[in-house]
Amino acid sequence: MKAHIGDRIIVAGVHVGIEKRVGVITGIEHPDGTPPYTVRWINDDHTSLFYPGPESRVEPSHRHPAATAP
Repeated sequence: MKAHIGDRIIVAGVHVGIEKRVGVITGIEHPDGTPPYTVRWINDDHTSLFYPGPESRVEPSHRHPAATAP
């Protein structure tokens, strides 16, 4: 998984009653865009260091060239 600052991270709820979480990546620990990421979670506006699991996906922002590359 690779991401850029400004991308959204979506974490699917994998158990009944667990809601999907959405956050905005505000920091990247590695220059190649690999995890972990600093994420500001939209639902409660807290920030945390996040190591994505298999239930996570990155939704690219349209602010960087990689978002428009084929």
